[in-house]
Amino acid sequence: MTDKSHSRATLAARFRPLIEAELEQLRALTEAGNADRSPVELDQQSIGRVSRIDSLQVQAMAQASERRRTARRRQLQDALSRLETGEFGWCDECGEAIAVKRLEIDPAVTRCVDCVLS
Repeated sequence: MTDKSHSRATLAARFRPLIEAELEQLRALTEAGNADRSPVELDQQSIGRVSRIDSLQVQAMAQASERRRTARRRQLQDALSRLETGEFGWCDECGEAIAVKRLEIDPAVTRCVDCVLS
């Protein structure tokens, strides 16, 4: 098998575990960050003004991180769907094979290097 020609079974066997492992990591990160995304209490007696502002900033950063994780999860789910339909590893724009090395870096890519650069 050359870098440009790949069989459906070979790609599925190689990339499904990688995609599923990253999805599991994202799930674990989401669970770990649940507390940081929760609403910040307004009780001035329990925390001071500076601490509350810090808590709001932590909450905002955690929410932004979760939005990025959600987007990445969607990309990876789409990659799994492409594995099922046999479209994984083929450029959405030109229809040519995406280099395996590019897929190793990011299995969710949908375009070959030539199309990305053009």
